Amino acid sequence: MRLIKVFVLFFIGIILSIIGLSAQTVSGKLIDENKQPLPYANVVLLTLPDSIFVTGTVTAEDGTFSLNTTTPNQLVRISSIGYNTVYKPVQPANLGIIQLTSDTQQLGEVVIKADLPKTRVKGDAMVTTVAGSILENAGTGNDLLNKIPGVSANEGDIKVFGAGTPEIYINGRKVRDKSELDQLASDNIKSVEVVNNPGSRYDATVNAVIRIQTKKPQGEGFGFNNRFYTGYGYGWNVLDQYNFNYRKEGFDLSGMLYGKKGYTEDRKTITQKTLLDKTWIQDSYLSTQYDMKDISTMLSLNYQFNENHSLGARYDYDRTPERHETVDPMNTLVYQDDALYEESHTTGWRNTQDTRHTLNAYYNGRIGDWNIDFNADGFWSDTKNPQEMLEQFTPTGGSLEKQTVTTKNLTDNTLYATKLVFGHPLWGGNLSFGGEYTYTNRDNSYMNVEGILDNNNSSIKENSTSAFLEYARSFGKLQAQLGVRYEHLSSDYYEDGRYMDEQSRTYDNVFPSVSLNLPIGKVQTQLTYTGSIYRPSYWMLRSDIMYGNRYTYEGGNPLLRPSLINRLTLNVSYKWIYLNSRYIHGEDAITQLSRAYSEDDPTVSLYSFYNMYNSDKLYTTLTLSPTIGLWSPQFNFLLLQQWYKVETSNGTENFNNPILNFAWNNNFKLPLGISLDVDLGFDTPGDNENTKVEEWCWFANISLYKSFLKDRLSVQLKAYDLFNSYQAKSTVYSGNRLMTIKMEARRNIGITLRYKFNAAKSKYKGTGAGDSQKSRM
Repeated sequence: MRLIKVFVLFFIGIILSIIGLSAQTVSGKLIDENKQPLPYANVVLLTLPDSIFVTGTVTAEDGTFSLNTTTPNQLVRISSIGYNTVYKPVQPANLGIIQLTSDTQQLGEVVIKADLPKTRVKGDAMVTTVAGSILENAGTGNDLLNKIPGVSANEGDIKVFGAGTPEIYINGRKVRDKSELDQLASDNIKSVEVVNNPGSRYDATVNAVIRIQTKKPQGEGFGFNNRFYTGYGYGWNVLDQYNFNYRKEGFDLSGMLYGKKGYTEDRKTITQKTLLDKTWIQDSYLSTQYDMKDISTMLSLNYQFNENHSLGARYDYDRTPERHETVDPMNTLVYQDDALYEESHTTGWRNTQDTRHTLNAYYNGRIGDWNIDFNADGFWSDTKNPQEMLEQFTPTGGSLEKQTVTTKNLTDNTLYATKLVFGHPLWGGNLSFGGEYTYTNRDNSYMNVEGILDNNNSSIKENSTSAFLEYARSFGKLQAQLGVRYEHLSSDYYEDGRYMDEQSRTYDNVFPSVSLNLPIGKVQTQLTYTGSIYRPSYWMLRSDIMYGNRYTYEGGNPLLRPSLINRLTLNVSYKWIYLNSRYIHGEDAITQLSRAYSEDDPTVSLYSFYNMYNSDKLYTTLTLSPTIGLWSPQFNFLLLQQWYKVETSNGTENFNNPILNFAWNNNFKLPLGISLDVDLGFDTPGDNENTKVEEWCWFANISLYKSFLKDRLSVQLKAYDLFNSYQAKSTVYSGNRLMTIKMEARRNIGITLRYKFNAAKSKYKGTGAGDSQKSRM
């Protein structure tokens, strides 16, 4: 309570200082010739009579802007590519609505010269322009992200190289379901911003952010966007998604219906070598079939009173009625000290049923010079995982024996969160500050009918409070941003309803951030530093032990500590050349290790999570994306160099071998408006944390895109891993066990049909709260 009082007094002091120190603020709103808001226009304050630069800003998504003046003898210059430049005096302070007119000559120059680079440094992000480029024909939002420098998007698994899974925002709203990227057509996207080092306004667990800006919405009335996909790999997959939007003046209603039925297989060869009381080797071939059904729906209501005030609510429902896994069968030869010990055949099934409810309500407004963003979230989910395995094994010289293992895992999650953020111009820059509170409760139970393993019931209740302060200002050409974030987390752990003092923890952390942007001639440069944290997921913190097979168990570790992370990033862009280099230092890195389950039963290994050594990693990305006539190639070189210690059966070893990834993406503009994409790539052997990639592997993807009926109807044909060549082989080292996995490749061919009518994105501005805690669930 005392800590909360300190922060309240701290923020009151900031507010009073702002009121006392802020100068006169010039504000206004830009619109285009169609009376639509004009975002990202340059607004610059100049002195008179010599027109010396004082400060500048860009208009917001709704076209609004504000600048602090220092003297009445100043002038505002407003400019945007494709529009005539406008000059306005600083008095009166409220410039009202300003309409820019098109500059036909300038537009022609932009089209012919194509002066703007595809990727450039802007603010805290690397910005890739999509509108008017070949990227418009990429397909879905997921397909587009896979072509953005430093980003990988494989069937909805989005990764930023060197940062892992990012938070994704569409027009400022947090993406909660990966299907949202598939529902978004690439030709409706204006730009993509990749933030490699998020500032203090983001949770300290966030390593990267992707912000997607869409094009201006079309007119009022009813519109829809329907997508149908079918593809074949091991079996047929079918999905259908229907999005609709109705807009009337300030009212906005949006919804989505989504259904998917799919089939796939996971085939791999696994060799496990475990050093316990003896040396055990298991050679297995595993084939698992997956039958999947998913349904989702969304409804959002939004009302914009005027350009300064809007509020809304959104509800998402996601359900997996069935995700049935069938093991058919797993044949294993078990060796003890190189002598055949037994043969086993395992068959069985596992089913997953999952239901999630997400509710968000928001208010976004502007009162005078203050920007206010408030969000309240609720999240509820439950998951059921029954499993039954039949193990049949024949010891050498013995007779056939059988064992059935029946388990059931139940998980329930509850989350409530609120977030409040303020913004205000100050001393020629912009000040942002705010706070967030999240309450979470997770119940987990594990049952084994046969009593081979103990039943377990555990709960984790957490209260998380955070506050941030961030200030951004330009000093001539230099753009600087400084921030600090405080996070307090109180975690209470219970087993069978009893409070566990040792597993319960309290953490208080402060994370600074610095970002500097400076153009050097035509070269854009950005240098950033951020302190952050990786908190273990609730799955890692569980206390139950799950059954793998007769020789392998898997469990969580409620004593895990978070890993503190420091990141230093350099971004450089020049025309069609982009470089990103990131150095990461992590303390108490979390890894999985295998150890003997017990002294009484040394033949069984327990695979669990532990805090180990500090680690250092260097990620470097170089992207070249020139345009040569009808051919637009993109060359991506990705390097991972780590300094990482790993516990092996031979003691502690350094895993320092680099990994190189190369991708060559090609787009060709063919006659009749057809777009052809041919993408090639390969990975080299090397080390990634406690895994050694053993072999080279490569892939080839191809797609054709064509639109009809003035872009209302589009067809896309795609083939992934055309030659079945991406067969990765790797060895995972984890204490007394090493496991070599050889994955079987499988090409996938699919077709996507999309039809849209008066399609428009919702004006919904809710950004969500408690997102970092949701990701841990």
